[in-house]
Amino acid sequence: MKNIVLGITGSIAAYKAADIANILTKEGNDVHTIMTPAAEKFITPLTLQTLTKNKVHTDMFSLDKPEEVEHIALATRADIMLIAPASADIIAKIACGIADSMLTSVVLALKSTPVIVCPAMNTAMYENTVTQRNINTLREFGFDIVEPREAMLACGTKGKGALADVDTIIEAVHKYM
Repeated sequence: MKNIVLGITGSIAAYKAADIANILTKEGNDVHTIMTPAAEKFITPLTLQTLTKNKVHTDMFSLDKPEEVEHIALATRADIMLIAPASADIIAKIACGIADSMLTSVVLALKSTPVIVCPAMNTAMYENTVTQRNINTLREFGFDIVEPREAMLACGTKGKGALADVDTIIEAVHKYM
C-alpha cells in the first residue's frame, strides 16, 4: 500500500479525478486528496472523501489538526504525488516555486517523492510558449509529465490538451510502486 497525494485543479477534467481516486483506493492505496478552489467548482470534496475515506484538503489554514502542520505532514507521508488534472495555472506556480495554496505548498515541501503531473487545458494554452517552458522546467526538476491527448475539448476546440486517459495515468502511478 502506498500513500498517494492526489492534487486536483480547476479543469473540466476534474471529474475524472474521481475515477483515479477510486481505482487507486480499491487497489489498497491510502489516497489523500487536495483540491484547489477552482477544482471545487467542477467536483465536490464530498465525492472524493466518499471514495477515498479520507478528508479532502481544501484550505491551507485548516484547524482540523492543530498538533501538526498539515501541508508538511502530507508531504512527509506521501510516497507518490499525482496532480490530475493539472491546470496551466498550477503548472506555472510550481515551476516558479509559488506556494500560495495547500497544493503548491505540499509540492514544495516534498523531498524525494516522485511527482506526476497530468496537464489538461485548452490547446492554445497548452501550446503556449510559456506553458511549454513551465512544463519543461518541471521535467528538469525530475517531475514525470503525462502528456495530454488530442480530443474535442470542452471549449469546442479540437486539439491537444485533454487529460490523458485514466488508464494511462494509473500506469504512470504504477511505475513508482
